[in-house]
Amino acid sequence: MLAYLRIFSTPRVASNKRCPPARQLRSIELLTIARAFADEMIAHSQQEDPNECCGILAGRNDVVANVYRIANSTPSPFRYVMEPQEMLNAMRDADSNEWDITAFYHSHTHSPAYPSPTDVRMAQQSGWLGEDIYYILVSLEDKETPQIRAFRIMESGEIVEREFIIQD
Repeated sequence: MLAYLRIFSTPRVASNKRCPPARQLRSIELLTIARAFADEMIAHSQQEDPNECCGILAGRNDVVANVYRIANSTPSPFRYVMEPQEMLNAMRDADSNEWDITAFYHSHTHSPAYPSPTDVRMAQQSGWLGEDIYYILVSLEDKETPQIRAFRIMESGEIVEREFIIQD
């Protein structure tokens, strides 16, 4: 039986601006994350606490197929920077499996699961914006009940909360 959690729905506009190695991204309609992958992101967040953790989700047809834990090269409770070689390795592996990069995730250890001004600035600087990519935040503000939320960050800096499914 399919069990899922639907979270926050808003309209979508397709773009296709960013290309990973050798492949064009396409707009993600409704991201589906297996419960095991959601649990993996939470476990990663808890293991790195009090510092932020970070990683990449990759998959095909809007379904996450793998979670890549990426080291935070500047361990801090307030920001993350993905270790460049690990990020490149994850992107190469995703490409070799014909998976799209569907999301970047990171934790907020003492604040809500909502993009900070630093998160928005980093997304704008990276060029990973709009309908091509999700930003998943795991909040450990309430240590007993971690929260996962998903967003798009638009070129303008607008933050749009997005629907996704956690599937058992």
